[in-house]
Amino acid sequence: MTERSGPSGEVSPAVAWGLLAAFAVHDLEELATMPGWAAAQVERLRARHPDVPEQVWSALRVTPAHTATAIGLMGLVVGAAAAEGARTGGRSPFFQTVVAGFGLHAASHVAQSAALRRYTPGVVTAPLIVAPYAAWAWRASRRAGVLREVDARGALTSALAFPLAIAGVHAAAFGIGRLARARRGWRQATGRTATLPAPPGGG
Repeated sequence: MTERSGPSGEVSPAVAWGLLAAFAVHDLEELATMPGWAAAQVERLRARHPDVPEQVWSALRVTPAHTATAIGLMGLVVGAAAAEGARTGGRSPFFQTVVAGFGLHAASHVAQSAALRRYTPGVVTAPLIVAPYAAWAWRASRRAGVLREVDARGALTSALAFPLAIAGVHAAAFGIGRLARARRGWRQATGRTATLPAPPGGG
């Protein structure tokens, strides 16, 4: 990646929109692998702990629809940060916080995979796409003179922002999934009621 900035004192829009592009590539890997990987982990744990109620394992399953919903919601957050970065020439605290959190997110992927000693969703693109993009954006912001000085509180905010956002979108995706299932159940119930034959009349 080439460190090019726009007019003096701001980064190129490519740096800002690169955040969304890097996120898209990274999360395509997660979208393709997360449901199958999560199902395998549930089955592995289920075999080790046969006394755990089935409801627990059902709650831990991650469907393709859930994964797509969570990634879509997170994409809205990242897209908003990228747009704000492009609008402000990279000065936006929101943009810089998301970039920093995204970069740290790469380290968490690698650490998780190392701890489990196996592939985890996103671990391929984390060091190949996410970390290089974050480093490039940081260098471009520093070169343009728009990089904010970060104290301990700011560093903690950046470190926690992405994991909290991810937890939030997964919680929202679970909620959306439950509402969708409840709505389907209601439609099926009302459909069955509508097709029941009318009772024979008296007289």
